[in-house]
Amino acid sequence: MTTTPPPSHASRAHSFNAAAAQYGANRPSYPPALFDTIEELAARPLVGARVVDVGAGTGIATALLRARGAHVVAVEPGDGMAAEFHRGLPDVPIVRGNGNALPLADACADLITYAQAWHWTDPARSVPEALRVLRPGGALALWWNTSALDIPWIDAQTDRIERHFGRDGVVAKNGDGVRTALADPSGRLDFVHRTVRWSRRVPVDTHLANIGSHSIFLTHGEENATAFLAQERTHLLAAFPDGTVEEVYDVELLVARNA
Repeated sequence: MTTTPPPSHASRAHSFNAAAAQYGANRPSYPPALFDTIEELAARPLVGARVVDVGAGTGIATALLRARGAHVVAVEPGDGMAAEFHRGLPDVPIVRGNGNALPLADACADLITYAQAWHWTDPARSVPEALRVLRPGGALALWWNTSALDIPWIDAQTDRIERHFGRDGVVAKNGDGVRTALADPSGRLDFVHRTVRWSRRVPVDTHLANIGSHSIFLTHGEENATAFLAQERTHLLAAFPDGTVEEVYDVELLVARNA
């Protein structure tokens, strides 16, 4: 395990900008069932909805929301991520900002979404901001693709990452109670929690590029990350001799309505 001090929350949040192309090309998407569930819990269809996708990154979730018929405005603080977003979605409006101070008018959104992004905010600020920007009856949806730790090879890989880099204190552990408590410590939001399982089959190189795009890799130095990924390739090829990895995810979804 590395003995260097852990990187700061801010440095991890900003680390994606230098790896935006890698992030956009290799990170997993989200299944249709997730958006079906969002519509169910938000009590309205995405078709025609005014959606604000915060921490939009390279636009993975934004593109899927738009494909469901939503009118989406993206909010993204990072230069590199915003540039990659523009390359992939040149006709989707994107404004610079973050969830702690949304650059948007009051009561302008039917739905605010955070895909893999809420944990980079300060809930003491981002909760009131979400409630300000949501119209009455609108909804806030937060979700994370989390590794399915009941799959033996995924659990083993997670252990190897923790032994090498240390336990990840930025991204919350799986679980309804833990995730909900961290999402809104004030308890102002009445979250409903759902889990959606899905999987994708990708080449070993894509899987390694995916995990290598996570902030814990990006902030521990290229040499450190490269050494780990080289060792990890050996483990993966032993488990998947055909060179194709089946990544299994549990999307942890929280949705709260603005009364």
